[in-house]
Amino acid sequence: MRLGRFSASGTGVYRARRLARVAALGLAPLLAGCWLRPDPPDLNLDVPGSYVTARKGPDASLPALDWWRSFGSRELTLLMEEAQTANLDIAAAIARIDQADAQVKIANATLLPQLDANFSGTRSRTAALGGISRVSSLYNFNLTASYVLDIWGRNRATLLSEVETAISTRYAKEVVALTTLVTVANAYFNVLDAQDRLRIARENLRAASEILNLIRQRKEAGTASDLELSQQESLVGQQRASIPPLEIIARQNKMALAVLVGRAPEHFILAGGGTNRIRIPRVAPGLPSDLLDQRPDIRQAEANLKSANFSVEAARAAFFPTVQLTGETGFESLALQSLFGPGAWFYTMAASASQPLFHGGALFGQLDLAEGKQLEMLQAYRKSVLAAFSDVEQALIAVQQEALRERYQREVVRASQQAFDISRQRLQQGTLDMVTLTQTQQTLFTAEDVLAQIRLARLQAVVQLYQALGGGWSPPERTPPPAEPTQPPLVVAPQP
Repeated sequence: MRLGRFSASGTGVYRARRLARVAALGLAPLLAGCWLRPDPPDLNLDVPGSYVTARKGPDASLPALDWWRSFGSRELTLLMEEAQTANLDIAAAIARIDQADAQVKIANATLLPQLDANFSGTRSRTAALGGISRVSSLYNFNLTASYVLDIWGRNRATLLSEVETAISTRYAKEVVALTTLVTVANAYFNVLDAQDRLRIARENLRAASEILNLIRQRKEAGTASDLELSQQESLVGQQRASIPPLEIIARQNKMALAVLVGRAPEHFILAGGGTNRIRIPRVAPGLPSDLLDQRPDIRQAEANLKSANFSVEAARAAFFPTVQLTGETGFESLALQSLFGPGAWFYTMAASASQPLFHGGALFGQLDLAEGKQLEMLQAYRKSVLAAFSDVEQALIAVQQEALRERYQREVVRASQQAFDISRQRLQQGTLDMVTLTQTQQTLFTAEDVLAQIRLARLQAVVQLYQALGGGWSPPERTPPPAEPTQPPLVVAPQP
């Protein structure tokens, strides 16, 4: 039977492994020339050569930076430009960049000496025998300096980890900006679709009302029954009841757009129009390998992984001795007028080294924590890459199939319109029953409403494809924030 960790045999194995790690780390200072930075974990990425659903051909360009202009809507372009400058989520992401840069400055300070100036003046009175008290003064002005030698690279690894985190916040800001622009586009298209469906509903209501008036005339003439009249009144009521939900969609999306562009809903005016005025652009997906640089979320995951790698280095370096240099110089005197005299000058210098021996497992815990975080970031990076490929494939499928669906639905609308026109003409001639007319009306009304929804789905599929491809975002050169490590890098001896 296999023994657990807390059994007698398991405990012995576990302690042996711990002692081996302690011994290896304890001998590390003696083998400093053999200490190398650990290699990054194997990414093991499966990058396909092409997309399954993409059209074959030489066109492999990526989306333009201003991809929203390809829809041919000036109002959408103005909304996008306003969102980039006034959106509050983007502003908050920029503030997080400032915070990350400040953390870099804090981490960079550990590589530099600390220098402080101090001045103190004391005056004391002490009681003595015979009732005579003694008054004394002491004045001190000094400079203190301290510096921790980063022999094992702990502070430098911490700094580089913060640098990668700051880079990650820049990519995170691009993710927020891309998500915001996609949300603006989808909300705008929702407004246009609601306006299209409202227009269709009102036109259908007008047509149904005209037929209702015609049936009433026939009933007065004795050629129509109460049942036929009630059926048409029910259909008119259904068309009238379909208008308020569409008003809700149109108005609520307008209010959402106002927030996205950083404006009060009461001061936001949107003209809209209809989805038929929007041009459907053709988007070339490029190559799957382009996504590794083009998608800001992948670059963010990559930076997080590198930050975790440096955190592991810092946790390992914590096992090694800490060497600190301190110094103090200044003037000290019993009288203020003689404070800066030649005899008042003093100085002290000291060097100290401390080697961790037993911290109750805290250092091992910190190392395990850093390695666990590293593994988490590795899996997150892998997932972001696979999810990016999947997003593009799904968007390509949606774009392709929604285009076919729209074409087929237009045929349905054309045939339904023709059937409705023939039914209304025969009704006027008195040669058609009301059941057939009601069916042709409902078929036409439904077909037109479905066509408007398909048009919206096609537009949103194109927007989804732009987002999956990185939204036309141009990857900047990968440069760290201004606070670059000021300490020269350690020269690592080759491994024996």
